[in-house]
Amino acid sequence: MGGFRKHRTGLAAYSHVLLLLAVLSMMCVEVSQTMSQASAQNRERPATTIDYRTEQLAGTGRDLEMRFTAEQLAVLEKLNRADVVHLRQLDQLVVPSVWTSELQFSPFPAQYSAAAHIPKLLVVDQPAQAFAAYEDGRLVRWGPVSSGREGRRTPSGLFHLNWRSRGRHSSANPQWYMEWYFNFDNIQGRSLHSYALPGYPASHSCIRLLERDAIWIYQWGETWTLDAKGAVAKEGTPLLVTGQYAFAEPRPWRSLEYLAHGVDLPVSLTRHGNDVTLD
Repeated sequence: MGGFRKHRTGLAAYSHVLLLLAVLSMMCVEVSQTMSQASAQNRERPATTIDYRTEQLAGTGRDLEMRFTAEQLAVLEKLNRADVVHLRQLDQLVVPSVWTSELQFSPFPAQYSAAAHIPKLLVVDQPAQAFAAYEDGRLVRWGPVSSGREGRRTPSGLFHLNWRSRGRHSSANPQWYMEWYFNFDNIQGRSLHSYALPGYPASHSCIRLLERDAIWIYQWGETWTLDAKGAVAKEGTPLLVTGQYAFAEPRPWRSLEYLAHGVDLPVSLTRHGNDVTLD
């Protein structure tokens, strides 16, 4: 009888060991999957693998042309959401540890699977104050923006590029001349266009761009097609404006935590003929 009890005790202990091993095995698989997902995310967001530093600008530190090449200044414009004129006026600067192509510094994923079925998609993320252009879900360009200031916020939602103009005067103030103009809200007169980027949202509800980015979008984007009666027969390139800028919070692109994470985009988009909807 005593031997039987010992045998049962031994079996119970053996079973506990097997159970423990099984649990540990499952935990290892979960950790492995998590690490694999993190690794995949880093591959999709090259900018999150780059180290950055923030430096205070004062005195001779503002002589940026003496410290950086033209190519490096172009990267700094994008990282700091400010054109080169306004870079000198910032109180601090985000600087990368390495210099590579502008696309490698994008906070957006290099591949956007939800947009893989969409030939062209333009995304503006207002919290990030940045845009991304995708072709069949592949990132082809990104850059800084300056969206609507507080009190004149740019609305979020799904729009389309409508019509374009090489340049036109603003209906709000004829003294404002907007070059490389691409309308996306015909009723309210909102557009993407080239204008000063001070490093924060400052527009009257339009979306400002660096001149080189505005020229690129002007040439890349597709306009609407109107029928004989002037109705929209085919929408232009879809424009997805996401989020709202938190004016009371610090600028997120100056945060090392933000730079290590990047922009999260909607997980699902659906194409209906020539149109795109959010799910």
